[in-house]
Amino acid sequence: MLDLVILSLHFFICFLISVVIWHGPKDVGLHSSSTGTVEMEPDGLILIGKEDDIKRSRRVTGKVNGREVVVFYHEGKFHAMDSRCYHEGGPLRLGEIEDIDGQACIVCPWHKFKITLETGEGLYEGINPLEPSPTPKWQSKGVKQRIHKITIHNGNVYVSPPDLSVSFDSDYFADKYKNSGDLAMEKQSISQAAE
Repeated sequence: MLDLVILSLHFFICFLISVVIWHGPKDVGLHSSSTGTVEMEPDGLILIGKEDDIKRSRRVTGKVNGREVVVFYHEGKFHAMDSRCYHEGGPLRLGEIEDIDGQACIVCPWHKFKITLETGEGLYEGINPLEPSPTPKWQSKGVKQRIHKITIHNGNVYVSPPDLSVSFDSDYFADKYKNSGDLAMEKQSISQAAE
């Protein structure tokens, strides 16, 4: 009987935690990420934010032609890419940046896919089984994540609209969640974590 009470209490506490996560704040203290206000400039560039603000926060998200883009400031350079991972649409703005084989990479928080900040290449660690003593080496899957051109002018950071004549794997999730915002993705993230 005591086991049944403890088990019931455990499920009740798990339920309360899931309710708090589901309805709690979405961006409080998460890697200093924020959604920037965007303005279209006459030359077609989209203002993402102030250079100094982005340097301080290290990352910011904004909308570029309806798609969410994340801008990172890492080791003295700005990088912009679609904010949803090419693999399953994970929120890259919440990922950690790691150095992998001499390249700065964002690691998707959902499935740990590694994407270079500079080129958008997907990386994986593989071995050649034909080698006498195979050792894992980092390999490229090719460019999977759309990278956006950054322009800095008068202390402001701008992103160029994407060239949609060339497609990338990340376009699927950028289009899928174009108008639904973060809330829909965060709820999906919670349901995937529960699986």
